[in-house]
Amino acid sequence: MQRVLRFEEAYKAESIIDNMALQKGVLKDYLEKRRTAAFESYINFNLCSFDFYDVDSTLVDTARVLLYLDREDMIIFCEDERTCQSMKKLLPEQEADKEMALRGFFTALLENDMDFIDSWENSITEAEDQALAGDTKDYLGKIIEYRKELLRLKRYYTQLQVIFDGLLDNENGLLSGEALRHLGIIDSRIDRCYRGVLNLRDYVTQMREAYQSQIDIEQNSLMKFFTLITAIFLPLTLMVGWYGMNFKNMPELASRYGYPVFIVVSILVSILLIRYFKKKKWL
Repeated sequence: MQRVLRFEEAYKAESIIDNMALQKGVLKDYLEKRRTAAFESYINFNLCSFDFYDVDSTLVDTARVLLYLDREDMIIFCEDERTCQSMKKLLPEQEADKEMALRGFFTALLENDMDFIDSWENSITEAEDQALAGDTKDYLGKIIEYRKELLRLKRYYTQLQVIFDGLLDNENGLLSGEALRHLGIIDSRIDRCYRGVLNLRDYVTQMREAYQSQIDIEQNSLMKFFTLITAIFLPLTLMVGWYGMNFKNMPELASRYGYPVFIVVSILVSILLIRYFKKKKWL
């Protein structure tokens, strides 16, 4: 039997709870404490808990899902109604044994994940191309958004890895060898998705570092420009300070050509410094 219920409905489904017998207290503990990223193996059943990330939805919120698996049944408990509807779509349309239902559920869960990761890669690459073309508006904000979303994806696939490590160990012998073989294939798909997310996180980190380096270069160029301006006017400042001392025995002050000569010398000094800086490729 395969069922999808909300957390609140678990206590209303008395027939299911009665069938669980010893499992009832453990299930209640999971539902009340809202444990996540967990896999627990008992003699007659397994409990898996994870935060569902819907790659087909524009909503970014995750919802907790608890999967109960015994030797005959698979029951999925969901945090909200939206997640319940999503889980029902992932289950096989026709009633199947619990191994086929489990395999079909996780196969459908991961069906579009690689395409979703590829779309994120295209979006990140497009943002980088726009930045290289000079459009850096809100570029840092996009990088932060990418990092947060990829972190959520990483946590999601880490939770699934924990679950599949427990399922493949099969300590209680609930699953047949054929089921374990199929689950191993799904586990490989989860690992590929996880590695894809890690690669994108590294890519985004490199983008942030490159962007920060570009900002540092621009700031250094600005500081270099102001330094050169200061260097050009420093000799002029010295000359102004020199002739601003107003000593009595300064013949230049009494000369009728003193002022024009001072202006010419100032211009020549500025021109010589500018040519020198250009020769050194500082300008």
